[in-house]
Amino acid sequence: MPVIASPSILTGILCPACFLLLAKNPQSASQIVAEARQTIPEITVAQAKEELDQGQVGLVLDVREPAEWEKGHIPGVVLAPRGMLEWYADSTTPYAKPELTTKRDARIIVACASGGRSMLAAETLKKMGYTNVVNMAGGFNEWSKQGFPVE
Repeated sequence: MPVIASPSILTGILCPACFLLLAKNPQSASQIVAEARQTIPEITVAQAKEELDQGQVGLVLDVREPAEWEKGHIPGVVLAPRGMLEWYADSTTPYAKPELTTKRDARIIVACASGGRSMLAAETLKKMGYTNVVNMAGGFNEWSKQGFPVE
C-alpha cells in the first residue's frame, strides 16, 4: 500500500480517518451539489428579479469565469470566479473584495451559468459566516432565457 504524505496537507480540514473514508467512497459532482442543496436555499430567476426590483438584495454574486461574464451578465453583479471566492470573501486576505466582505448579513444571491457552481459557492459563503445567502436556480442561462436585463 503506498504511503500518502500527510493527509491533512491534502485535505486541509479533514482528519485522516475522514480522508480515507472519502477516498474509498468518492462522490460525483452532482452528488456534491445535491448535498449542498440540503442546506442552501434556492430561488428562481423570477424570484431573484422580483427581489432586485424591490430593493431587497444587497449583492448579486456571479461566480462564473471572466470569459463567461464578458459574454453577458446580470446588471450590477459582482464577479467573483469560484476559484477565487474564498480569498475574495475573506476580509483578511489581500484579495478581499469590499463589495462582498461588507455584506456578510445582507441578502446575497449567487449565480453561475446554470446553478451548480453557484450552489457550491453559496455553501462556501455560508461556511465562511455569510448569513443570508441563496442560490439562483437556473443561473444566468435561465435569467437570459426569461428575457431579463443583461449587460
